[in-house]
Amino acid sequence: MKSPIRMIDISDKKLTQRTAVASAMFEASPAVIRKIREKKLPKGDCLAAARVAAILAAKNTPALIPLCHPIRLTHADVRFIFKKDSLQIIAQVKANDATGAEMEALAACCVAALTIYDMAKTEEKDMRITDLRLLKKTGGKSGDYIA
Repeated sequence: MKSPIRMIDISDKKLTQRTAVASAMFEASPAVIRKIREKKLPKGDCLAAARVAAILAAKNTPALIPLCHPIRLTHADVRFIFKKDSLQIIAQVKANDATGAEMEALAACCVAALTIYDMAKTEEKDMRITDLRLLKKTGGKSGDYIA
């Protein structure tokens, strides 16, 4: 009997260099964005905490997403781009494996945004995490993708 959910068998797939880039937006008032930029939140430097949280999320994605294969990450990084009333979070991951790294990049953005939210929640309640998406992926049988 076939299970209604299953992990895909990748044992016959070749190891290739894989990359993925994802992004999310953290939206808040200009005052909160300024406090984040100036490291003036009560909990401290939320971008440093978000960077570490993003890397940990990328490394632990299979523990969060039930059918996601563990992959051998060779690199994970996150950067932040300030706008007047938002902060763009961009995560990049690399791996040499038989399956892609998209979920790791997306998880990194998600957890970075949640960390920022947690550290800024004392400042206002009307913050939003939006536009989580894959921007780019390379490697593998299905080829490259650029949004």
